[in-house]
Amino acid sequence: MVDDDEAVRDSLQLLLEANGHQVQVFEAALRALEACAGAAPGCVVTDIRMPEMDGLEFQERLAKTHRDVPVIVITGHADVPLAVRAMKAGAADFIEKPFSHETILASIASAMARSAADIDPAVQARLDDLTPREREVMELLVVGHPNKVIGYRLDISPRTVEIHRARVLDKMKARSLAELVRIAMRAGVDPAS
Repeated sequence: MVDDDEAVRDSLQLLLEANGHQVQVFEAALRALEACAGAAPGCVVTDIRMPEMDGLEFQERLAKTHRDVPVIVITGHADVPLAVRAMKAGAADFIEKPFSHETILASIASAMARSAADIDPAVQARLDDLTPREREVMELLVVGHPNKVIGYRLDISPRTVEIHRARVLDKMKARSLAELVRIAMRAGVDPAS
């Protein structure tokens, strides 16, 4: 667990240990990287905004030596391009603060249970159920384009984009755009630029 906020570190450590996990906490990514040099951790939870080295740089450097270690990125300052960057770099999940205990525990359990290359067959079936136009809209949403830009790029009205967006969220069983980004990145969707 890497976070420069002591309260977050302490509360997550207590939660994880209470649920049977062995936890090492670090306030700085450089110290965590040094600790990971000796042995690969089972899972890493890291904040993004930290002094010296941010969580995304930490994730990228960790991947060079421990490619199969799942990394869960947490942040209080999320935006779609940031989420896309984290997921493209191999993050197992991207979670916005504040999050529930259930959310972080489920994310850690999921990250540790699957290999980075596995795509859930149910998610693949949902992707296959999208129409070609819905797939185009989803790829542009995942990059972070607003409805007006998507409408312009696809030569459709913003209202039509809203309808496709609602259908994509429904078919992909995503409750929010952030969740859609996580699902798409885990499934290996290569977003349009």
